[in-house]
Amino acid sequence: MIREGTQNRLIMGIDPGTNRMGYGLLKVTDGKMECLIIGDIDMVKMKDPYEKLGYIFRRVAQLTDEYQPDEVALESPFFGENVQSMLKLGRAQGVAMAAALSRDKKVFEYPPTRVKQAITGTGSASKEQVAKMLQQMLHIEYDEKRLDATDGLAVALCHHLMTSSPIPTAPKHRTTKRGGSWERFVAENPEKIVRHQRSTRK
Repeated sequence: MIREGTQNRLIMGIDPGTNRMGYGLLKVTDGKMECLIIGDIDMVKMKDPYEKLGYIFRRVAQLTDEYQPDEVALESPFFGENVQSMLKLGRAQGVAMAAALSRDKKVFEYPPTRVKQAITGTGSASKEQVAKMLQQMLHIEYDEKRLDATDGLAVALCHHLMTSSPIPTAPKHRTTKRGGSWERFVAENPEKIVRHQRSTRK
């Protein structure tokens, strides 16, 4: 059942990976945030890359069926120097996205720097810094061995913060509820964008 408004909803965050895929479920009730579950999908012992992709699809579909999130937010692949790693992560993200879409869930994606900035205030934060900030904000236990899991939760929290802000942001979703686009919003509201950019630079 879809909850009305951004102040009451269930968000699943996913940090795609080919060895471990982190996930977290964020519950928002009247604006108050609570971590319901945090975990990771372990594929370390799997050697066949296609077996991993199939497993990712099944597990994400199972998690979606079990918890029925209103929205699913994923971290997009980091475009670094290692092309092969980027391609592998892109496949993992695409399969996870397809699993959520197969359950008729709204899907959003954010680049790693956006997630880190939303949680810590800087896009260059480490995984450990993100985890420690989540520990303070959501009262979860910090475990340096489960940083993929906390990264998944961070994506969910980033989506909530971005979409519940008084100044609209630009998650990579197809269209707005009114059928418009982010580009159209920018063209029609340049003064809001300027104020938002100034506030984020302080």
